[in-house]
Amino acid sequence: MSFPFSYRPHGDEVLERLRQFYEERSQEVVLARMDVPNQALATFLKQYPPGRCDYPDPQERLGYWDAFLLERSSLRDDSVPCAALSEMDQGLFGGLLGGDVWFLSDERGFISSMVSPLLNDLTELDTLSFRTDCKWYQRYVNQLRVFVKGAKGKFGIAHLVVINGLNFVFELVGATKTYLNLDEHPNLIRRAIDLGFEINASLQDTYFEEVPLVEGGTCSFSYQWIPGRIIPESVDPFHMTSVDYFEKWGRAPMEKIYARFDGGVTHIHGNGRHLVEAVCSVKGLKGLLLLDDGDVPPAFEVLGELKKRTGNTPLICTVAFGDFERALMENDLIGGVMYKVTDVPDVDTANRCMDLVRKYRA
Repeated sequence: MSFPFSYRPHGDEVLERLRQFYEERSQEVVLARMDVPNQALATFLKQYPPGRCDYPDPQERLGYWDAFLLERSSLRDDSVPCAALSEMDQGLFGGLLGGDVWFLSDERGFISSMVSPLLNDLTELDTLSFRTDCKWYQRYVNQLRVFVKGAKGKFGIAHLVVINGLNFVFELVGATKTYLNLDEHPNLIRRAIDLGFEINASLQDTYFEEVPLVEGGTCSFSYQWIPGRIIPESVDPFHMTSVDYFEKWGRAPMEKIYARFDGGVTHIHGNGRHLVEAVCSVKGLKGLLLLDDGDVPPAFEVLGELKKRTGNTPLICTVAFGDFERALMENDLIGGVMYKVTDVPDVDTANRCMDLVRKYRA
C-alpha cells in the first residue's frame, strides 16, 4: 500500500492504526490527533473574525486548506489530512429548495452555512421541489471538483454532513414546529423525512462519484479515515427529548441512510449523553464523537463511565494536552479511543508524545 497524500508522509502507518481502531475495534490501542499552533489558521482568523460573512470563493477556501494542512505535514500523529466542506452544510439543504443561505466563520477555520426556515408550516410541503440543476447543487458540485483537483496527491476531501430525519425538518419549519408536529401531524413529518432522505442520498452519491475513496475508505475531518463509503449523521434533535422519541423518530431514518452506504458516524453533545446506549446500538454505526458543551463534565473526565455505556464503539473525545500527557505517563488512558488533543505547544512536543502513544497499550 502506498499512501496517496504527500501531506502525511507516514500515512500507511496511520491507516493501519485506523483500521485496527474502526474495523477490529481494538480496546488496547489509543490514537491521537494533535492540535498545534497553525499560522494559516491565525491568518484566517484575522481576515474572518467569527460571525457572518459572504459566500467564499472555493479557490480561496482551497488555498486555506492547502496552507493549513501543509503546516501539519511534519506531525506524526494519527490524523489524515483532509479539507472540510463546511460551506456545504446546513445552508446547502435549504438553498437547494429555494431558501436564503447565509454564512458564518468560526474559530476552527470553518465557514459554515445556515438558512432560515423555508415554510410557515408543513402543510406547505407540496410547494417544495428538489432539482439537481439549481444554483446551490451546481455550487456544491463545483466546490467538490475545485477541491479534488487542487488537493490531488496532497490531501483528501472530508465527507459531507448529513441533514437527515428531523434535522431536515428543522430546516423546513424550525425546531419548535417540528417537535409540535410529531404529535399533531406525524404523517407530514414522515413525508418531510422522505424528502430529506431523497436529497441526502443524492448529495452523498454525488460526493462519492466526485471524490475518490482513499485506500478503500472515506476521509473525515473529525474521524480521520474510516473503511468504506461512510457518512456523518447527526442525532442533535433528540438531545432535548427522551430516548423513546429517538427510538420512534430517529433510529429508522438513521439506519436507512447508513444502509444506503457502508455505515456512518455521529456525534453527541453534552446534553445528549442519555442517548449513548441507544445510539451505539444503531446498525451501521462506525464511530461516536463525544462533544463537550452544556452544563456537564467534559467527556474525558467521565470517560470510564461513558466507555462502559458505549461498549466497543470507537470513541473520539477532546482533551487538553496537559491532562492527556499526564494520563499517558501514568498509564491511565482508556483504550478504544481517539483523543483530540488541544493546546499542544509545538510540533516537536507533539511528535515526542506520539512516540509514546504508538507504543501504548491500555
